[in-house]
Amino acid sequence: MSQSLYPVSHPQPPHRESNMTKVLAVLLLVVAGALVFTVVQTRRQQPTQSVSFEPRPISQRPDDKLGADEKSTIDVFKQFSRSVVHITSLDTRRDRMTLDVSDIPQGTGSGFVWDANGHIVTNFHVIQHGNRASVTLLDGSSYPARIIGTAPDKDLAVLKIDAPAQKLQPLPVGTSAALEVGQKVLAIGNPFGLDQTLTTGVISGLGREIKSVTQRSIFDVIQTDASINPGNSGGPLLDSAGRLIGVNTAIYSPSGANAGIGFAVPVDTINAIIPQLLKFGKLTRPGLGINILSDQIATQQKIEGVVILGVTPGGSADRAGISGTRQAPGGGMVVGDVIVKLDKVEIKRSSDLYRALDNHKVGDEVDVTLENEGQQRTVKVTLQALP
Repeated sequence: MSQSLYPVSHPQPPHRESNMTKVLAVLLLVVAGALVFTVVQTRRQQPTQSVSFEPRPISQRPDDKLGADEKSTIDVFKQFSRSVVHITSLDTRRDRMTLDVSDIPQGTGSGFVWDANGHIVTNFHVIQHGNRASVTLLDGSSYPARIIGTAPDKDLAVLKIDAPAQKLQPLPVGTSAALEVGQKVLAIGNPFGLDQTLTTGVISGLGREIKSVTQRSIFDVIQTDASINPGNSGGPLLDSAGRLIGVNTAIYSPSGANAGIGFAVPVDTINAIIPQLLKFGKLTRPGLGINILSDQIATQQKIEGVVILGVTPGGSADRAGISGTRQAPGGGMVVGDVIVKLDKVEIKRSSDLYRALDNHKVGDEVDVTLENEGQQRTVKVTLQALP
């Protein structure tokens, strides 16, 4: 059989993959169209939201009234905030070259109106670095102030401004003897130079003891959690009726800002001291006319009570026959009288003696119980003014 010189051409089967691709493409188009149709229909059914360029309507309180506690706080602030002042301590200096006199600010704080004569009460540490001050009232008017009297041991001072009586609203004075822990308090002042700031809180503790700038103890101090910051010093602590119950004087804080522990000098102390500052310019403290041994040395010698080192010749203790420590013939020291009680108050250290004396005034007669070589005796002493 002869073979053809040309290759024989065989028919090819149809391309199946091409047909499948076409089918899938058609299905995808159908699904996409269905999704687009659904989205369009959904949007047509939703209402069109327009953007409003008008203020939103005000939502009224359910009863359209403030709470009773809120109203009380607002009323106290409105009524007594004008009694609170801003104080800038100034130091007058003269330039050596030009001989010009200028006032250099030394610090700021708060204070409050004590009476209609223009007397302002504040902390001593607010004005201690200046020789004069400037007082700004709530209406923004400022007046030069003279320092009338200071009591560094109690961190109190009195200034005097010549302002119209109608601008001066004295605070009503309350009492600190009847205060209770948990009682609501309000503090008004000028912290960080801000005008008329109100903070509220409660009395956290009573009968606290803090140190004044002279390191003398201030007793019966009020502790509060009302925010007290730098600049609040010298401002009033008020009760819920707006009565003065203390002067904000210190905070306990590692950072120097409010940490929820603030202290105020009690109003009973203030009300006893301010009249003396107005009359004498200083605090006339009652004393026995003695010098005492430090508590540290007394403790080392295992002595409980206040050891009298010496007595002022002709003073109250001297007239009462109280004797101090003396030198022994062999060169040692012989302990003299030791105070163990003043009236009915037991005396174990110097702070007990100071606290007991704070409850008296110059001229009071007190019973002083002394111990010497194991024997006790009681003498009457008329308290004298300390220099």
